[in-house]
Amino acid sequence: MNELLALSPLDGRYRRKVESLAPYFSEYGLIRFRALVEVAWLKALADEGAIAEVAPLSPAARAHLDGLIERFDVAAAQNIKEREAVTNHDVKALEYWLKEACAAQPELAKITEFIHFACTSEDINNMSHALMLRGGVFEVYVPALKGVRESIRALAHAHAAQPMLARTHGQSATPTTLGKEMAVFAARLGDAIAKIERVQLLAKMNGAVGNFNAHVAAYPEVNWEALAGKVIASLGLTQNAFTTQIEPHDYMAELFDAMARANSILLDFNRDVWGYISLGYFKQKMKAGEIGSSTMPHKVNPIDFENSEGNLGLANAVLRHLAEKLPISRWQRDLTDSTVLRNMGVGLGYSLLAYASCLQGISKLEVNATRLSEDLDNAWEVLAEPIQTVMRRYNVPEPYEKLKALTRGKAGFSKAELHVFIEGLEIPATQKAALKAMTPGSYIGKAVELAGRV
Repeated sequence: MNELLALSPLDGRYRRKVESLAPYFSEYGLIRFRALVEVAWLKALADEGAIAEVAPLSPAARAHLDGLIERFDVAAAQNIKEREAVTNHDVKALEYWLKEACAAQPELAKITEFIHFACTSEDINNMSHALMLRGGVFEVYVPALKGVRESIRALAHAHAAQPMLARTHGQSATPTTLGKEMAVFAARLGDAIAKIERVQLLAKMNGAVGNFNAHVAAYPEVNWEALAGKVIASLGLTQNAFTTQIEPHDYMAELFDAMARANSILLDFNRDVWGYISLGYFKQKMKAGEIGSSTMPHKVNPIDFENSEGNLGLANAVLRHLAEKLPISRWQRDLTDSTVLRNMGVGLGYSLLAYASCLQGISKLEVNATRLSEDLDNAWEVLAEPIQTVMRRYNVPEPYEKLKALTRGKAGFSKAELHVFIEGLEIPATQKAALKAMTPGSYIGKAVELAGRV
């Protein structure tokens, strides 16, 4: 399909930026993971040795099953989709494809009725969704987010000692350093990533309503819960023993909430950097041929951070809906989760797109030290804080009130005025000298150390 005809920009305009997610969250990816789970279940039945009708598999039979997964391609998925057009059931279509694919191997041909044995479709689907998340989140999404975090961390270290006027409520405030403010975001993202990585991916393989009913009816002597646990663990997942027909998706809600939280932190970063560009604290490297405005030739717009912010909003809209909706299902099962789960890749896709835009924006940033210094030199009033704090140390009456009267709301407050005030204080001469030596650019506390620690 021509990308110009795509309904979603993720599959059209932005396809190349997010295609690393396609093997996991496409329809092909879902079908392939289903096949993987079905094969793992059949092999486990043979390995258990407790079912007389399913003998241990020979190396040749196992190689045949493994080959079905290793060679699984779009053509195989398309074959299964064509069967679904007849069955109107996606997992049953896969079962029929597997049976046919095993019929050519004599050993497997004898046990084709044990493909999908005692399983409900959700046994296959919930494990497939967990495997999609394991691959897409931990092999694509998290590394991309870590890349953004490392770029912000590099900004923190590079500009750890660059003084900057802080702005609380948008007003001039106690100075900081540019690097330390970047370090705050790097630290927040580090914590958010750790929370994402701690989420356990759960799965169930316990039948129609979660009780192993059909399993026990056919083979009451088999420890089905243990067998299911082995299959789940072999695929890198954690067994959930208490489910209805569906795995309740609480872990998914935890995961998507954690991802949305990380996105919110990055959205905050985008807005702050956008503001710093507006103030002139950052300049943007220009690229030959690029145009900022169709009518204003001078413009270099912070479009990368704007694109990142917009896509993070879209990502979080999807992720938060997934987190709120998925844990809710009527009685033992309804299908409202099925169509929603097909959009997991949408939430991750817009996240990945946002990360790419943010990284591109960061790569264009150049610190404007001159502009930063100008703002500090015009904000001598911010030294009212350390002066009144030192006055408290020496029990000077009403220190806050005196500095408030001296500085509050006064534009163009000067260094000279401040020094006259300091000279009149009844404090030790050495302390007066220390206060006079202080400048807005030197009053940065432990900012350099903090920026270097992230």
